[in-house]
Amino acid sequence: MIDLKVVKRDGTELSIQANPGCSVMEALRDNGLDELLALCGGCCSCATCHVYIEAGPNGTDHVGGADEDDLLDSSDHRQENSRLSCQIMLDQKMDGMILRIAPED
Repeated sequence: MIDLKVVKRDGTELSIQANPGCSVMEALRDNGLDELLALCGGCCSCATCHVYIEAGPNGTDHVGGADEDDLLDSSDHRQENSRLSCQIMLDQKMDGMILRIAPED
């Protein structure tokens, strides 16, 4: 299992566990976090699963592809560490990752 620390929009912190091979978006959804809309279900077509990577392995906080980059450009809340949680696939090296749910656009 992979342990993730999540900071909700109101500043509340919680720890969740996820299985390797799932996306961060799936881990958040499966752990009952309803702040993250994820309207497209992980198809990288909406940006409603926007998070900030506050701590994680090298490269995790860098946008993974052109589609993700374009969608994040549509957000008023984009930061250097912005990612779409549907595009981050979990593996064991991400154990202990800290992420913050981005404000809703």
